[in-house]
Amino acid sequence: MKLLKHSILILLIISICLNSCDNLRLSSDKDQNIVIMLSLDGFRWDYPELYHTPNFDFIASHGVKAESIIPCFPSKTFPNHYSMATGLYPDNHGLVNNTFYDPGRQEIYSIGDRSKVEDGYYYGGEPIWVTAEKQGIKTASFFWVGSEAEINGYRPGIWKVFNSSIPYGDRMDSVISWTQLPKEERPGLITWYIEEPDGVGHNFGPQSSETEDMVEHLDSLVGVFIKRIHELPNFKNIDIIITSDHGMGETHGEKYINILENIPENWILRVLGYNPVLFIDPNEGYADSVWAVLNNTTDISVWDKENVPDYLHYRDNPRISKFIIAADSGFSIGTKAITSTSVGGAHGYDPGNSDMHAIFYAIGPNFKKNYKQESFKNIDLYPLICELLDIVPEAVDGSLSRVSGMIDP
Repeated sequence: MKLLKHSILILLIISICLNSCDNLRLSSDKDQNIVIMLSLDGFRWDYPELYHTPNFDFIASHGVKAESIIPCFPSKTFPNHYSMATGLYPDNHGLVNNTFYDPGRQEIYSIGDRSKVEDGYYYGGEPIWVTAEKQGIKTASFFWVGSEAEINGYRPGIWKVFNSSIPYGDRMDSVISWTQLPKEERPGLITWYIEEPDGVGHNFGPQSSETEDMVEHLDSLVGVFIKRIHELPNFKNIDIIITSDHGMGETHGEKYINILENIPENWILRVLGYNPVLFIDPNEGYADSVWAVLNNTTDISVWDKENVPDYLHYRDNPRISKFIIAADSGFSIGTKAITSTSVGGAHGYDPGNSDMHAIFYAIGPNFKKNYKQESFKNIDLYPLICELLDIVPEAVDGSLSRVSGMIDP
């Protein structure tokens, strides 16, 4: 009840501010525009329909709500956050999975290895903060994949080493403070990140009381953030995007497949990745044997990298292993015997599975009001932000034409 009253109060305050400041919005100086993009990891597109989210509902009625945002394959955190930043498919920016083998250096990249995460060698393409910095716009990031590495000679002007122990409110405080820096220091682009509701979705499943509590907590936090932005003297120049890297699908322990159960150990050179997408490189002379076993395994898709379907845009990068195995929706895969029969959650499935789709909300002077946007690809975020910042984009896989309708001319 206290949370509900708090959310209603926030909505009333923002509504008064919006209604009294429409003229200020019309006089917004686009050259001074600030774009803030928040990613809520694993926030599925339909959580606002399943749970009580009055602040997201408010943004939808006073800004833009997309039906969903569609991730790239595999629908994992690192590949998709970097696709959101670069406008490129993982096949083209090189961050092809959360873990992969790099034949150039003959070593494994893993999201848990700080030396690799902070090494610009692994990050192809040009993230949005680099494009902005090169064109004279200062940037800041409170956690985003790639922001901790020097890429093409650039980093965000302000950046943080990832630390999950930093409270979400403290991250918000920093973002707010950056918008009030002296003009010559003030970033025009700010990205920030919260690692939930991904964690609770994995542990308890997308439709659980734990996920409901977290979604509603994040909705309240978003309400506080919007309120604080609209209390700033320059709020009329701030566009806010709230989105996510992927959704979450429900899994059940009894729907588990040990993909190595019928494959002798000496056939395999390496297995990399996490449920529900794994890479396999066979030992020399065993490719046909491994393929035959995998191809006869039910409830999975298995591709030789040369024959991955075109729509996945996932076959040319040398960091993609010989075989790619993806579990069917609702199934889990691994390399050991089953250890749990409980309900949980996973992501990484084919982006055609709507459970993998994520949220997109936006509000600010350059966005239309009460506008319903069709689903679009997360690679379209890069050209969208370039348009909002009035900078020239790199050639990318994303398209402004799919999202330009949400911009207020």
